[in-house]
Amino acid sequence: MNPEDALTDTRLHLPIFSRGKVRDTYRLDDDRLLMVTTDRISAFDWVLPTGIPDRGRVLTQLSAFWFRRTGDVVENHLLDSGDDGQAPELAGRCMVVRRAERIDFECVVRGYLAGSAWAEYRHAGTMAGEALPAGLRESERLPEPIFTPATKADSGHDENVTFGRLRSDLGARLADRLRDTSLRLYREASRHAEGQGLILADTKFEFGLIDGRLVLIDEALTPDSSRYWEAATYRVGTSPDSFDKQFVRDWLVNESGWDRESPPPPLPDRVVEQTRARYLTAYERLTGRALLQAAP
Repeated sequence: MNPEDALTDTRLHLPIFSRGKVRDTYRLDDDRLLMVTTDRISAFDWVLPTGIPDRGRVLTQLSAFWFRRTGDVVENHLLDSGDDGQAPELAGRCMVVRRAERIDFECVVRGYLAGSAWAEYRHAGTMAGEALPAGLRESERLPEPIFTPATKADSGHDENVTFGRLRSDLGARLADRLRDTSLRLYREASRHAEGQGLILADTKFEFGLIDGRLVLIDEALTPDSSRYWEAATYRVGTSPDSFDKQFVRDWLVNESGWDRESPPPPLPDRVVEQTRARYLTAYERLTGRALLQAAP
């Protein structure tokens, strides 16, 4: 594995629809898009100069796995793998999806007290502005999974908001549907992950509307949108071993000397290798198979 093998840019002979931190999305026609997931990786609102080989394949193929597995919970935008006719380096990275009207809120579900939720709880005893029981510890399992919406920001940080704010902005009917659907998705995914020796601590979903119907869009339950922990080493009161890009964040904060104001430094080979290993392990544990180098 060589960091130079990472795919960090695509230039297809199709109209560009958007270029995000990770995905390049192209317009196929009025109703369909081609989403190509690169190996770019971001942290602290910066796209890093070093990609993680195969990361895009993991994100694409794991999303496809979950879209198919949760189709009975909610409709999603996936149509096809999108690999046909594409260059070999794009194999396993493409999805043809239906175009939807995006709902501009992140639908976050937390089953454990971690990340920004733990920081808020330590400061105020709340999560997304709602009171929690006293005496909870870092990484502790919550009595019930909690829905904590956030604004969807195209740049900068998403902002946690109350469910009341969501209802005010979207209307009670749609807000309730988003909450109930997100909780159902989390519970189903959490049960599956536990069977594979993983804990799904929290996750976020994006939804859109197609002809008025609620549809799950973007990605689903990947290490980018979800916090997966190793169940065998999980301990309350600690930061558990995770299968995501936390390893990159930790290096940037603790070892790199980066000021977060200037462009970020390249990642060392060992950070690239260990991050790649975490993504591959998450994929293999959750799906029960090795990563495909072709269509998911």
